[in-house]
Amino acid sequence: MSPTARGAGALGAAALSALLVPPFLAVLAVLAVAAAIVVDALAGRRPPAVLRRIPAFLARGIPASLTLAAEGERRAVRLRQPRVPDLSVDPAEADGELRANLIGLRRGRHELPAPAARVTGPLGLGCWYHRPGEAQELEVYPDVPGAHRLALAVRRGRFRDEGRKSRGPLGLGTDFESIREYSPSDDVRQLNWRATERLGRPMSNTYRVERDRDVVCVVDCGRLMAAPVGDRTRLDAAIDAAVAVAVVADEVGDRAGALAFDRDLIRSLAPRRAGATAVVRTLFDLEPRAVESNYELAFRHVGEMKRAFVLVLTDLLEEAAARPLLDALPLLVRRHALAVASAVDDDLEHFLTTEPETPAEVYRAAAAADVLAARERVLARIRRSGATSIEASVSALPAACASAYLRAKARARL
Repeated sequence: MSPTARGAGALGAAALSALLVPPFLAVLAVLAVAAAIVVDALAGRRPPAVLRRIPAFLARGIPASLTLAAEGERRAVRLRQPRVPDLSVDPAEADGELRANLIGLRRGRHELPAPAARVTGPLGLGCWYHRPGEAQELEVYPDVPGAHRLALAVRRGRFRDEGRKSRGPLGLGTDFESIREYSPSDDVRQLNWRATERLGRPMSNTYRVERDRDVVCVVDCGRLMAAPVGDRTRLDAAIDAAVAVAVVADEVGDRAGALAFDRDLIRSLAPRRAGATAVVRTLFDLEPRAVESNYELAFRHVGEMKRAFVLVLTDLLEEAAARPLLDALPLLVRRHALAVASAVDDDLEHFLTTEPETPAEVYRAAAAADVLAARERVLARIRRSGATSIEASVSALPAACASAYLRAKARARL
């Protein structure tokens, strides 16, 4: 229970009346106003029925609709949705009904507090505060909408690889399917010369890319993945890329699975058809731990699976930290089509391309050059081992990983 601004003003005016009227009258005025505030506030003692509508889950950084409504309520009710650090609500309060944008700022499971309501009495002098409803757990997923946009581009044949439009949704494929009339967008390798000669007009072969192949996303959750890059951590970027590859695998009819590890195996999901949803559920609430990553343990586990496209998402900070990864690569290269992906820190490139103006900036540029040179040596060793190396900015990493997967599939490496 509390006085409103109007009630507090009336109480103050009654107290100041002691300057103009006898003290006992001022005291009576103060008591009368205080009693009116209490009576008015008691009219709001009954808690309102507040209905909250929110989506079942959120995607990180994507606004979703949140609605608070005081149903069947004739009293003046102001509704507010309390905020927490990992969830943004804008606007946070309104009279009668609140329509706000709810944004998950960090992956994982978060608790949205119960709504707050302030019921004001009919005189507008007093109000009563309530917490109707209960706190609710929300699941904030990685960038699933972005992954579905990639899959849609693949379906429509508009997925761009290294700046060029792809010829059909998945390249040429290897399984012959049928013969049709030539289209200007067809690759010249699709021409069927015998059919062209026999029919007197250009004819093309169509190929079906193999289905039912396995894709395994191996996500490093060790200490290096806690480093920030842009507005997120390296682990956030890795999980976004893993989800994108799993959704694209669903689109092309392959089986998707996942493995998360640090010092131990944290999560393991065997490849399965239409496995993107299971991959999201497996990875969405992972957090990095301050331990060294055991690549050998994870790679031995994956090495026992049937041949697959294995995407390892980790950080290639410098040679010493990458040595366990390089030593363990032969465990996978012998059996699987392997790609190692890492997010690029755009700040390092910025330090090198910006002319330094102070001695501190000179030292910073020199350190950035050393880091990038060490990363390039690690990438060269990865390529020499027989694996594919992928480096891209945080925003471009999902598309780069999906592109590497589709290239390996079109070349029948799976």
